[in-house]
Amino acid sequence: MIETFAYAFGVMYTPGPVNLLSLNSGLQGRLRQSLGFFTGVACAMLLLLLVFGLLGSQLVQGPLLSVVGALGCLYILYLAQALVRAKPSLNEPDAGNGVTLDFRSGLVMQLLNPKGLVATLPIATIQFPAAGLEGLAILPWVAALTVLAFGAPSVYALLGDAVGRRIANPRYLVWFNRLMASLLLYVAVTIGYQHVYLPVFGH
Repeated sequence: MIETFAYAFGVMYTPGPVNLLSLNSGLQGRLRQSLGFFTGVACAMLLLLLVFGLLGSQLVQGPLLSVVGALGCLYILYLAQALVRAKPSLNEPDAGNGVTLDFRSGLVMQLLNPKGLVATLPIATIQFPAAGLEGLAILPWVAALTVLAFGAPSVYALLGDAVGRRIANPRYLVWFNRLMASLLLYVAVTIGYQHVYLPVFGH
């Protein structure tokens, strides 16, 4: 199972839309307010692992995966434009980044995030059976991976918070928002190309 956790760590802790938003949340001084978002992300991973682990990968075949990817891209683009329009203030950090990172947004974003599917499908449908884990036997491992999923955005938010405490000019927060929006745009285009365009039009 060491290989499973190494794979999960590599996928979950690399930059993606969820981690970028969490980083920005920390920069804006919204670490505590975003705990629900982190919990929503973890619950989404829990649901995906349970569904795929207990019911198999046949639930998500090519066309459906492309639809999920397209919806995820649209949601990421929506968040990017919200960041661009936001007007951060050091005096009012709770009104800072223009994106409400609550439990529902974390749950929805991770369920629509193809990266979440890429992380959970091989674990639940290949690595669990290879290790002899089936049915309820997967539950302890799913619980451990869920904790790992909660930790990924939390770590990025903590890094952002550490940097954000050293920022004394709200103008820098505006530029951070724009940088994060640009990165989210890049992520949306990448996801759209890999998970929507190539499967549908690449043949």
